[in-house]
Amino acid sequence: MTESDPAQKLVQNERAKLTANYLNAGVGAFFAAGVVAPLAAAVFGLTGAGSSVGTLTLAFGALIFFAVSVALHAAARYVLKGLKP
Repeated sequence: MTESDPAQKLVQNERAKLTANYLNAGVGAFFAAGVVAPLAAAVFGLTGAGSSVGTLTLAFGALIFFAVSVALHAAARYVLKGLKP
């Protein structure tokens, strides 16, 4: 099979979509674990026994996880740019 073979293009496109899907699943996990869960815990007062997290620490941590999720999403979009017509 050559590079211009339609079957090869299909395989490359499916691999690119699989990689992008994998990265996007990571986006959801990072966002849920690092942004949604801590904020929900803070709002509903569900911290660990005798522990409390400062507002600045919570905001900084959520910002880091949000930035990672945005970076992973950008990487997934970059992978999809490699799809062949």
